[in-house]
Amino acid sequence: MADQPITSRIMSKPLPQILDEIDDSIRLADAAAKTAREAALAAQQAGEKAAGEAARVAAEHIAKVSAVADEALDLAKQIRAALMESSGVLQDRLAPPAKK
Repeated sequence: MADQPITSRIMSKPLPQILDEIDDSIRLADAAAKTAREAALAAQQAGEKAAGEAARVAAEHIAKVSAVADEALDLAKQIRAALMESSGVLQDRLAPPAKK
């Protein structure tokens, strides 16, 4: 068995057939690369669109939260002023009458 020559796959096919198979493989690889590039571009565009939309929505919500916070601060200032005023009135009413 050791005397049998090792056969090569290359030698079992005619050269034109081998070259055709190589050419077909190159065309398939080129088509796959083109499809991959197109998919990558589409994914990049979708990612950019999603990022833009997320930034827009975040900015809208930040503006709304800021407006609510401003309103809450204004109300807190009004409540503080009203409490200070009512505290002064209560102190005046509860104070012992001044001696004459």
